[in-house]
Order: sequence, then structure tokens, then C-alpha cells
Amino acid sequence: MATTTIKVDGMTCGACTSAVEGAFKGVDGVGEVAVSLIMGRAVVQHDPSILAPAKVAELIEDCGFDAEVLSTEEPQRPMRPSSLESPGPRLTTTTLAVEGMTCGACTSAVESGLQDAPGVVSVSVSLLSERAVVEHDEGIINPEQIAELIEDRGFGARVVETKSVPATSQTSTEQASPAGDSPGHLVTTIAIGGMTCGACTSSVQNAVANADGVIQFNISLLAERAVIVHDLSKVSAHALTTMVEDAGFDASVVSSEVQEPLSKKKQQLNLSIYGLRDAASAAALEETLLGRPGVQSASVKLATSRLQISFDTSVIGIRSVFEIIESAGYNALISDTDDKNAQLESLSKTKEIQEWRRAFLTSVSFAVPVFLLNMIFPMYLRAIDFGKFQVIQGLYLGDLICLGLTIPVQFGIGRRFYVTSYKSLRHKSPTMDVLVMLGTSAAFFYSCFTMLMAFLSEPHNRPSTVFDTSTMLITFITLGRWLENRAKGQTSAALSRLMSLAPSMTTIYEDPIAAEKLADEWNSAESPMQPESKLADDAAAVNQKIIPTELIQVGDIVILRPGDKVPADGVVIRGESYVDESMITGEALPIHKKKRSHIVAGTVNGTGAIDFKVIRAGKDTQLSQIVKLVQDAQTSRAPIQRMADLVAGYFVPAIIALGLTTFFGWMFLSHVLSNPPKIFQMEGSGGRVMVCLKLCISVVVFACPCALGLSTPTAVMVGTGVGAEHGILVKGGAVLEAATKVNHVVFDKTGTLTTGRMSVAQVKMEPHWTANDWRRRLWWLVVGLAEMGSEHPIGRAILAEAHSEVGQPGQDGLPGSVGDFDTCVGQGISAVVEPASSVERVRYHVLLGNATFLRSRDVSVPAAADPDSVDAGVESAASTSKPTAEPSGITHIHVAIDNRYAGRISLRDSVKDSSVAAIAALHRMGIATSMVTGDTLSTALSIAAAVGIPSSAVHASASPSDKRSIISTLQLNGDRVAMVGDGINDSPALATASVGIALASGTDVAMEAADIVLMRPDDLLSVPASLSLSRTVFNRIKLNLIWACLYNVIGLPFAMGLFLPFTGFMLPPMAAGAAMAMSSVSVVVSSLLLKLWRRPSWMQVERLEKEVASGAIPANGVSRKTGWWTPATILSDHPQSLRRRIQGGLASLWSIVSGRQTTIREDDGYVPLQTVEPPV
Repeated sequence: MATTTIKVDGMTCGACTSAVEGAFKGVDGVGEVAVSLIMGRAVVQHDPSILAPAKVAELIEDCGFDAEVLSTEEPQRPMRPSSLESPGPRLTTTTLAVEGMTCGACTSAVESGLQDAPGVVSVSVSLLSERAVVEHDEGIINPEQIAELIEDRGFGARVVETKSVPATSQTSTEQASPAGDSPGHLVTTIAIGGMTCGACTSSVQNAVANADGVIQFNISLLAERAVIVHDLSKVSAHALTTMVEDAGFDASVVSSEVQEPLSKKKQQLNLSIYGLRDAASAAALEETLLGRPGVQSASVKLATSRLQISFDTSVIGIRSVFEIIESAGYNALISDTDDKNAQLESLSKTKEIQEWRRAFLTSVSFAVPVFLLNMIFPMYLRAIDFGKFQVIQGLYLGDLICLGLTIPVQFGIGRRFYVTSYKSLRHKSPTMDVLVMLGTSAAFFYSCFTMLMAFLSEPHNRPSTVFDTSTMLITFITLGRWLENRAKGQTSAALSRLMSLAPSMTTIYEDPIAAEKLADEWNSAESPMQPESKLADDAAAVNQKIIPTELIQVGDIVILRPGDKVPADGVVIRGESYVDESMITGEALPIHKKKRSHIVAGTVNGTGAIDFKVIRAGKDTQLSQIVKLVQDAQTSRAPIQRMADLVAGYFVPAIIALGLTTFFGWMFLSHVLSNPPKIFQMEGSGGRVMVCLKLCISVVVFACPCALGLSTPTAVMVGTGVGAEHGILVKGGAVLEAATKVNHVVFDKTGTLTTGRMSVAQVKMEPHWTANDWRRRLWWLVVGLAEMGSEHPIGRAILAEAHSEVGQPGQDGLPGSVGDFDTCVGQGISAVVEPASSVERVRYHVLLGNATFLRSRDVSVPAAADPDSVDAGVESAASTSKPTAEPSGITHIHVAIDNRYAGRISLRDSVKDSSVAAIAALHRMGIATSMVTGDTLSTALSIAAAVGIPSSAVHASASPSDKRSIISTLQLNGDRVAMVGDGINDSPALATASVGIALASGTDVAMEAADIVLMRPDDLLSVPASLSLSRTVFNRIKLNLIWACLYNVIGLPFAMGLFLPFTGFMLPPMAAGAAMAMSSVSVVVSSLLLKLWRRPSWMQVERLEKEVASGAIPANGVSRKTGWWTPATILSDHPQSLRRRIQGGLASLWSIVSGRQTTIREDDGYVPLQTVEPPV
């Protein structure tokens, strides 16, 4: 499957993105499609053998949008047969679509139903994509039987794909499992132009989402993009764009790429090549590149002068690729840079703002004279009304001038409305442009008809034309679109700033080895905060060069001067400085950086000069991951948005029907009623037909689905941007909605509530290891060697202590070798070690872990050596025989050497400064808290008591599967659970929880499994802050939707003339057009008010700690009574209680309108939450 990225111009709202999505419906070879309204991009996965990228763009253009193919990443194919492949048993991988999963408990049910089945090797279930991938032996169990097992669990199941995989593909040798053996799933992003509201997104979705081969579909109105996961063998990227274009929108493929496993060190680039002459030179360049080690594939397209190359970054760097191309006589530029610039322009709506501004100014220059001739002069300035002169009998000068001035507006500026309306109607997915086209056309052609009748029939009186209605409507609509796009550009300001953080150029040393040698000789303790000149003098022997940031590769030594932006992630090797990280983490104060400090791309260096070694570059940097996460958040629609888009899809036909009903209804009533409203009898009204027509036009142009469609995506865009500025990364609108319902937060202990920086507090060796100093050092050497392969904080602390004990502090390794290293996550490790200090070669089998782990390996742990008198498994503090917690929170690690108990290492961890305040803030918000940990019960109880978590909510000695079970149990009890963690052992629980919250200091696996990522891991108040932000954003979404609905519900009766019999007032079409334009602007401005969000003033460490100390916030979970009330509660309430309920209701209303959280004191309605019993 290929992944094609297309730039789409012309999309304005959700209806446009829906139309683009709809264009891909039913097109063969197309997999997933994703459309981003804000970015103006579409990403489409497709089969290039069925649908070419150019055809993908044509599909979007057929929808009425401009589309341009930016890049196409084709699936990798092996250049030659692998010599490593050998005959052997072949496994089968089956992908199934699973219907009916709603939460982590459902995925757990599917997994548990398959894991124990005979012949099943592995199971992976995704809730979001609604897919289950099962690796199995088809000779034992076939795909149909797997589907039956899932159906037996109560879910719908359908086999999507089955393919055989060589057994050798399970190894890490890439040649044994070459990519591209068979078509797979592609992620294609398509930029869609022309979407204006939810009806447009619904149109695109209807056209694409149900197409054969489309696996997952997401569309964003604001980002102007659709992201589609699709099966290339069934539907191609080109077919997807054709579907979008057929729906009436412009579409272009932004990118189309195969999702690679995270473990592969592969980089894929799209380069623009300059100097290619013919097909022979292109083939020669391909041959040259493929002959170099590390280059996996290379494809040159002569027509576009584009090179797509994939290479192993551990073998060859990006600069080496450029050197190969330049040595062949060509020049190259990274195409992704052009795409980034285009995205920035799309985010800021520069092009759209200029287009609509130009259209408005042109339109108003024609509309004002028409308005004067048609309205002002005949009614108020009759003395200078030269339009009343007849040119010929029945044709008046004023009418002819108005006709001439209206035609350029109606068919010049209004041409885009006709084009998009035709395409949307052709695919039965009408958008707001249809309403504009109908309203203006009715006014224009009716005016032309009245002029013709005045010319042909007696007595040739001056006709009642409404050319001013047509021109003024288009003028107001273009004004509204101009203001709307200006406001939209502000909604993505945070993302634009993130994308602009990286510098364009950077300075590196030509010889990184020599530069690193100089850095090793530099001692920060002797000469802290060295000035730039000193560093430059010391490094004079090493040449420097300035390169584009895109060409930085891992291992480079980068020079940072005062005020420079950091171009990549790395580790400081020389110099000291203060670095401003506020744009990444939200931390206001500069952070001191010295040797061995980590530094991230996009931050700004202070007054010092430093050198750092690059450890992550390009798309792997933390900044790039943040940008990617925020971009992806825009294509993830909240359930409430899907409902709004569904309503918007039916909105246009309903309004057309309502307009026709208004016209014929008033025509009938004006003839039947003996005393119709006065406006039907007034001389200047133009007669009954004219009044009815104006009422009909007012109805058609007043109703606007754009406001409904923009309510959710604009709030999500601003909310996710504001969150990113505060160090809170939210993965989409669905997460925001889920976070508002959270009523229980479960914390991991190590590295989450605690610092994770363990230190050895006590060591107790068995007597036979303390006989002499040599055996004591050997004990530490054996233990240290065993922990060399561990990344756990406990393992690193033990290794550091081992270095110190054996007399090698600060060294990278210990003398000896390690083999057969194995980790039992959450329990312990085992390894076979051979110390180099032994006189003879002696190997030791070492076990380190908790007592349960050692006992499971048949090691007898003395009762006196185990302070935690609990059985193996998950233990709860609610146990009747719970031990006394150690006040210091000691963690015990037991050691066994050659299956004999050898001693115990006790480690201490410290609680984070913000942990107590974070727990108190959650309790104040009415959210219960729990803690799960793989540590012992005594340690868990100690930490829980220190931070304020109830002892009844502590779960100790929990393995990763136990943590997931605990989360599932809480969910089955009715709780909406958020899990906060940072390690690999937390990832199953993070994926199972209603909302997974990961700390950025943790592992990539945990961050991948989480829904919210916190960039300031030491500030746990970010957890309640993220929930507060989610509530604020979702309240804003509800306010926007209520406003959009009320706008139409209240305004439409006026437009229909329902109050004519009582007031004699009717809404003129021009006023209706202005109101329609302002409805979208008002919703976007409402969302922009979210930029004012700040953490609640009470959410401060010092203030919350004081409230805890005074007892204002109980340690057990508390809940706030709702501020809304019913008549029954009002009648039954005590006057003081009634006052509190009214105050609570007004506070809740104010929090929705203002976007700021309000709080109620404990005596104003806090009640204890019912505690949840821990699972057995």
C-alpha cells in the first residue's frame, strides 16, 4: 500500500471535509482516508497498481476543490530474494473487524476469548480502529473459527484480511521479513478544499467511509484533512481522492505511507531532484543509491523529479544520501520542507483570507451602486433617481445598470458556489453553498423575469427587481467567509508556533569524534558557565560548518550560541547555560543545563554557549512528535461532533423544504385570508409573489449548517493548542469528551507519584557472602552485572551502587559479561553473568526481584528476610491481615545466586513535591483516587499515606495484567477511570482505562498507549489541570452547539414570517444573509475565548497543601453535588440549601459561558464518594 499526501485548497468547514471523504466511497484500492481542514491536507492509503496518486487528486478535484499531490510513499519491496529465508512452518496473520467494542473492558474480553484458544500465538486488539490482529496456526484454527470465538463474546466479527507470514519474520533480521511481500494497510492523508460546515464533512464521510477497503476514516473540518487507513489491494489513494472530488470538493494527496513497526531504524524521505535529463539518468541514480549499504529502496519519478528513498539510519545518514546524489551530478532538496511551509500557510489561512478579502472588496464595489439604485434612490432620493428613465418601452435605465453590475457578482464571484453546488448535488450531499446558490439565483432570475415581463406586456410599468438582494447576499457571505477564515487562522496559532520552533539552519562540527574528545577534557566543575569565546578557542582545531536543520543526523555535535534555537534532541557534552523550555513544557522559568543534561528541539538557549550530541533528529525529535500528536488530534472527532455532522448532513435538504413550504404557504394564505398582513398590500412591496419570494430567500440564506459544524472542531483545535502551550498534549476530541466523565484516577507509584530516582538505603547479605571483603565485592559485581540490562529505576539505582562498591563509580560498565537476560515485568529479572575478576571462569545464575518472583523460581525466601507477609498476586490494603507500613517507604529487592537466597537490597524513593497537591486537587474536583504498584504492600501503604490516597484504594504487588484487571474491575463497577503512569508495565492499564495519561519522562510505549501526555512530569498538578481543561473545552463545545441551534431555532421563525400577523415585521434577505455570515464567525470567536484558559487559581501546591493540613479536603474521595436543580428539589429544599443550589447552578452556567472553572467549598455541597472495594 502506498501513502499519498495531497494538498487541498478551498475547504471551509466540516461539510467540505465530509464531501471529500465521500468521494472515496466505493473506490477500489483505497484504504484509510484522513482529511484535515486546518492543514488543508488529505492523506490517502491506496494501491498504486489500481489507483495512481494523480487519480487520487482528480477525485478531490471532481468535488470542487483544488488538489495537488505533494508526496507518495510507496510500499517497500525487496530488491533481491533474501538468502536468509529458509523453509519452515508458516504462521498466519488474520485481521478481523470487530463491532460493538466501546471500552477497554471490551478489548480485554476479546483478547481473553482468543488467548487461550489452541493454535493462537498472539492477539492484538485496537479499540479505536476496531480491529483484532491474530497470529495463529491455520492448521489448528482457521480465521472463521476465530471470528466465531469473538462472536461468542457478544461482538460482531468479520474477517478483513488473512496472510501467511514466514516463521523467520518473527526475528529481528529485516531481510527475513522484507516489507512489501504483499499489499498491506496504508495511512493516506488527503487535503480537501471547499468544506464549510458539518454537512460537507458528512458528505465526504458518506462518500468514502463505507467504501470497500476503507478500514478507518477520520476527517477534520478545521484542518481540512482526511486521514484514511485503507487496504491497498482494494482501494487506492487515487481512488479515495476521486471519491472526495466526486462529492464536490478539491482533494490532493498529502502523504501515503505504510505504517512501520516502531523498532525499525528506518527513515523515509521525499526529495526533489534537480538536473535529471531523461529516464536513463533517473535509472542510473536509482542504481547508484541502491548499491550503497543501508539503502533499502529508491524510486525516482522523472515526471515530477521526485525521489522517494528509504534507508537504515544505523547504517547510513541523511547527509550521506545527499552526498551520493551530489556526487552523481544532481542537486536535491527535501520535499517535506515545502510541505511544512504549505501547512503553515494553510494553518494561518493566508491564502483563504486573501481570496475572500479580495472577493468581498470586489463584491462590495458592485453591490453598493446596485443598492443605491434599487433601494435608496427610489425610496428616499427620488429627485435624483435617474434609474426611472425608460431606455426603450418597458426597460428602465436603473434596472439595466443593476443587471450589468449584478452579473459579475452573480456569475464571477458567485461562480465557486455554482461549481461546488453542482458537484455536491450530483452526489446527493448538498452543502451550504447550495443554499447560497439557490437564494441568490432566485433573486437574480426573478428580477430578470420581471424585467422581461415588463418589456413584453402592457402597461410596461417599472418592474419590482431585487438585484440588490443578490449582490448584497454574496457580499455579506464573502464578508463572513473572510472574517471566519481570519478567526480560523487564530484557532491554530499554537500549532503554527510549534511547527515554527525549529531553526532553519544550525552549526555542527565536521569531525564529531574530535569534538567529543575535546568535550571529554572539559570539566564543568572547574570552569562553569564558560563564555562562547572560550569554547570557540578550545575547539579551534575542529572545523565547523552550517547546514540545514533537516540534514542533522544522530551522532552530530551541535554548537549552540547564546539565543540559538535547539535544532534536535540531545545530551549536553560541553558548556553550561539556561534554556527556555516554556514552548515545549509550559515551564516559565529557564532550566539549567550542564554536562549530561538532556536538551530538546525547539527550546531556546540562554546566555551561555554549549555543545550537545544529537540523540534524536528529524521526525524522531520530541518536538516533531508533539507536532504530529497535535496534528493527529485534529482528525480525531469527538462523538458529539459526529452527531453534529450527521445533523448538518440533513440540514440543507430540510432548509430547502422549509423555504419552499414558506413560499407556497404564504402564497396560499395571502390569497385565502380576508385580511392578510399589511406587507402583502403595501405599494412598495412588489406584490404577493415578491413578498413570498423574499420570505423564501430569507429562510434559505438565514439557516447555516456551518455554525453547527464548526462548534466542535474549532473548540478542539483551540483547546488542544492551549493544552500544548501548558504542557498538556491531548490526542483528539474523543479524549476531551472522555476526560470530562472521569470520576476515578488510578496512579502508578514509581516514577509517577514518586520521583523514581531510587537510592540504596540498606543491604543485608547472607552470612556466606560476608565472610571477607573479596566475597562481598564479588556479590556486588554479580548483582551489578545482572542489572546492566535493566532500564527500571530500581535497576539503575542498584547498578550505580554496585559501581561504587566495586570501586568503579561513574563508569559505563562492569568487568564481566552478561547472557540470557530476561525480564518479568513488574516482578524481577534473571540473568547468567560471568565476572571478569574471577580466577577461573565461573558463571552465576542471578535472580533479583520481589519475594513472589523468587518463590516462583523455586527459591526459598526466609520469612525473617521478607518484611511483607503477603501472598503472591495482587494484594489490597483492605485485607484483614495487613502489615504495618514502613514510614520511610522502603522497597525490598531480594537476591538469589545459583538458586540460593543471597540477600536483600532495600531502596528508598522520594515523593514528588506536587503529589500531595495533585491528589488533593482531584479530591476537591470530586474525583476518587487509587494507587496500583508492583511494589510491596508496606511500601505502597507508606507512599499512599504520604500523598493522601485512602489505604482502602491501594493495590500492591500488581503485575501489568493485574493493573489492567484492576482498571477493568473499576470500570465494571461504573467508574470512568483515568490511569496515570510512565512505564512499559503501565501500558496495558493505560490502554484499558477510559483515559490513559502518560508522563513524558516515561517510555515511548507508555506515551503511545496514552490518550494524554504530560510534558512536565515533575508537576503532577498537570493531571487535574488536564481534566479541568477537558471540562472547559467540552463545556465550550456544548455552548457552541446550543448557540448554533438556538440561532436557527429562534431566527428561522422570523425568517419564515411567522410573526408577520402580529408585528408586521419580516426579515429582509440582506439581513438574513448578514445573520447567516455572523453565525459562523460568532462560533469561531466563542472557541477563541478558550485561549483565556488558565489553571484555576486554587490549583497551586502551597494553597492545596494548606487546605489538606487544615482538613478542608478530606483524604478520602469527595464529590460535589450538581448545581442544577429540579422543581421537586426546589420545593423540598431548606432556604439555605436552596440558596446554595441556585449559587451552584449559576456557577455551573458561568463556567460554561466564561470557560473558567468555578469551585464550591466543602460546606457548599461536598459529600464522600462511595469507596470501591479492591478486586480479589
